Amino acid sequence: MRTFLIAAGAALALSVAAAPHAADAKGCMKGAAVGGVAGHMAGHGVAGAAAGCAVGHHHAKKKEEAQQTTAAHNNAASGSTTDKNGSVPQQQE
Repeated sequence: MRTFLIAAGAALALSVAAAPHAADAKGCMKGAAVGGVAGHMAGHGVAGAAAGCAVGHHHAKKKEEAQQTTAAHNNAASGSTTDKNGSVPQQQE
């Protein structure tokens, strides 16, 4: 139980340290929670939380890139001129 609390504290510390850059930490908290529990079962809760954070962030980044690629392909296929935010760019004369 002590190791689990240390892992939870480490995950909380990581989230507080990354608070100004929260957009960059997508997937970290979920990964840290899962990794902390798995690490706790193996006797390495803190290491599991750290590894889970890294893996969770990696998967979230891959998912975001895949969504952007799909949106770009859909826009190109439909002939849409919207940018990545969904707005129509102003044409300069």
